[in-house]
Amino acid sequence: MRGADIRNGETAETVGALATPALLLDSDRLDRNLARLSSRMQARGVVLRPHMKTAKSIDVARRAHRSGPGPITVSTLAEAEYFAQHGFRDMTYAVGLAPHTAERAMRLRKAGVDLKVLLDSPEQATMLGAAGRAAGVTPSAFIEIDCDGHRGGLTATDPKLGMVAATLAEAGVKLAGILTHAGESYSLCTPEALEGAAENERAVAVAAAAALRAAGHECPVVSVGSTPTAHFAKDLTGVTEVRTGVYMFFDLVMHGVGVCTTEDIAISVLATVIGTKPEKGWILVDAGWMALSRDRGTAAQRVDQGYGLVCDLAGKIYPDLIVVQASQEHGILAIRPRSAEALPDLSIGAKVRILPNHACATASQHEVYNVVSAGSEMIQARWRRMRGW
Repeated sequence: MRGADIRNGETAETVGALATPALLLDSDRLDRNLARLSSRMQARGVVLRPHMKTAKSIDVARRAHRSGPGPITVSTLAEAEYFAQHGFRDMTYAVGLAPHTAERAMRLRKAGVDLKVLLDSPEQATMLGAAGRAAGVTPSAFIEIDCDGHRGGLTATDPKLGMVAATLAEAGVKLAGILTHAGESYSLCTPEALEGAAENERAVAVAAAAALRAAGHECPVVSVGSTPTAHFAKDLTGVTEVRTGVYMFFDLVMHGVGVCTTEDIAISVLATVIGTKPEKGWILVDAGWMALSRDRGTAAQRVDQGYGLVCDLAGKIYPDLIVVQASQEHGILAIRPRSAEALPDLSIGAKVRILPNHACATASQHEVYNVVSAGSEMIQARWRRMRGW
């Protein structure tokens, strides 16, 4: 065992014995979150393609696909290579294509991985065709559709949609289908608005697929997905698959959107009290933005959770205690403004758990999940996370 592993608490048997900061994963909450969406998609007759960008862990992927490797989404080719090493073969790389990623993706296809890529321009289609010919494989690509102005992609009525499909055919690339992501749903907070975003996502995707088919192109897959719309979609007619990632862990942003409760949030950062400033109403902990991330996604929501919501060692939330400031290795805990709650009496050496704003960003700061079960301080397992691009 490496010395660094020992210093980071690899030999600890209980949460209380862990060196901090450390990342905790509640396996009961994880399993409940996975089952909730899986059953929802099964009831609607669509494929669930989990996005592994949040977890970046083979152990979590195996929890999501208990019967063996199944369809997944990845956000980096390092993820694709990592999951391929563990037997996963059906993947969508849901990030726009560049020359170097096209070449690298084709190496994976040559190795037997059914990796489908994403593009939205004739230039990318031509580039991908050339990369496929150089590797001696037939590429497969989705055309990205913009359903809400959130990021990239073409609108369903853009004349370039047909041009891209025609260029794919000329370049010898198989059209996998269309793919869209309702990213603007993260800014919503009512069931009615979320249901509307889900229906818009579905309708735009289906319209884009219909336009391609009317022009003579096969469009076998209609892929949609965001965690809010996946949980609020009432009708998925015409959709073949749903992609979503943060649903595995949830976080305070998803809580603010209205997709989950705080009791559903499966990850937390364990921190130790390293100082107090009673005259300022502060408690200092050893988890700053290097452990929590700089994500302040709740700042634009109705309830600003600072850099995270603070719980005791058992996971019970301290009323209105948040991380109000974060520097590199220091976090400052305080009662949120205008609250009448009292600052808890936490002595130096006491440990707390901090629920994250953004699970993906917080998890990315750590190399391992310390897996725990509700009501127990025992560490059940340590699951490695992969990193890099």
